[in-house]
Amino acid sequence: MKKGTIIGIVIAAVVLILGITLVGGYNDLVEKSENVENKYSDISVQLERRADLIPNLISTVKGYMKHEEKVIESVTSARENLVNAKSLTDKAKANEELTVSLNNLIALVENYPDLKSNTNFINLSDELAGTENRIAASRKDYNNTVSEYNKAIKSFPKNILAGMFNFEKKEYFEAKESASEVPNVSFDED
Repeated sequence: MKKGTIIGIVIAAVVLILGITLVGGYNDLVEKSENVENKYSDISVQLERRADLIPNLISTVKGYMKHEEKVIESVTSARENLVNAKSLTDKAKANEELTVSLNNLIALVENYPDLKSNTNFINLSDELAGTENRIAASRKDYNNTVSEYNKAIKSFPKNILAGMFNFEKKEYFEAKESASEVPNVSFDED
């Protein structure tokens, strides 16, 4: 073979390898990005399920807790904020607000033995607890997927592709520090 032919074959092979690498890397980034969106959707579904349970829980509780209107209004308002949240940051903030409000509501329920033994309340509480667990699992899956995606767009050579095709860092769904605080329940009249 001629020297020019060999050089041409080598150049073609290098171009082919680079092309395959670029296409494979791009497709991998697209797949990881779509996985993040899918996991975000899972969180949204669980947050909506949670929001859908709240009106029934409030209806059940209202009959027993007429003088605890502030707590009920707080839960209702927090639920509304969650339903209307659009961005990941807004949903995380609304989720935190709803968690604090629900914790306050559950703490107050302890003072109503008839309510605690009400079958409807027990069933709703169990569903809500199950949903809370699903939200936590969905959030963990989402954050793991975001981590995998963010690592991919930062590592070489995919970081070059990520820059070329505008793959941007994704946000984690994080709980605020106040979400783990014990609710402060006061029975003082204002």
